[in-house]
Amino acid sequence: MDSVATEQELLIEIRKVAYSYGYGDVLKDVSFPINQEDFLAIIGPNGSGKTTLLKIILGLLKPRLGEVKIMGKTVEEFADWKTIGYVPQKATHIDSLFPVSVKEVVAMGIQSSRRFPRRTREEDSCISRALQQVGIEEYKNRRIGNLSAGQQQRVFIARALANHPKILMLDEPTTGVDVKTQEHFYDMLHRLNREEGITIVLITHEVGIINKHVAQVACLNQTLVYHGSHDEFCRSDEFKRMLADGHHLVSHHH
Repeated sequence: MDSVATEQELLIEIRKVAYSYGYGDVLKDVSFPINQEDFLAIIGPNGSGKTTLLKIILGLLKPRLGEVKIMGKTVEEFADWKTIGYVPQKATHIDSLFPVSVKEVVAMGIQSSRRFPRRTREEDSCISRALQQVGIEEYKNRRIGNLSAGQQQRVFIARALANHPKILMLDEPTTGVDVKTQEHFYDMLHRLNREEGITIVLITHEVGIINKHVAQVACLNQTLVYHGSHDEFCRSDEFKRMLADGHHLVSHHH
């Protein structure tokens, strides 16, 4: 089910995308838009093509068929990558002995053409603001390996935010964190979405991760089986099929 584009600015357009790893298609004829200020969850079982699609959007993989346009340009033409913040899978798997501070990790996210390592005042200001946005400025001088998984996740989001992106993409962002931490995490994403106007796109194979703040759902199983509002998804045949197939789904939408 394809949703009708709204009057919001179209940021990403996925058109008839197909991809194969050589043993058959992982993605087939996938098309849907991502609009400005969307809070979109891309869901589906393991092997459904979610991470592959994200890598295609980011230009890390080239589709066998179809194309992706970002802000009106094809992935090949698009150059303003600092407008897209990306937090990959397993970003928080950090050795506790790794000698790098929270502030230094966030600084790695700043795109700069300068030749020398000294940061400018403007860049320091960007780092501080990013840490404030995710609520961990007090930990800026701590070694990242000494933080909890939930705190580490916020650090990597701050790194992605340091360039003031329009879009924040997260791949399996709450793996390994407890339910209460997940709630705080989604509250933070909601603030970034509603108060900062950042478009949120998150990927998960855990259908139960759907949260009260998620407004749009794209459900993949190699093809696109649903795209539309969260509320409509909860009333859809696909939702019922997932329950019938034994998927654990707890919706927290209020």
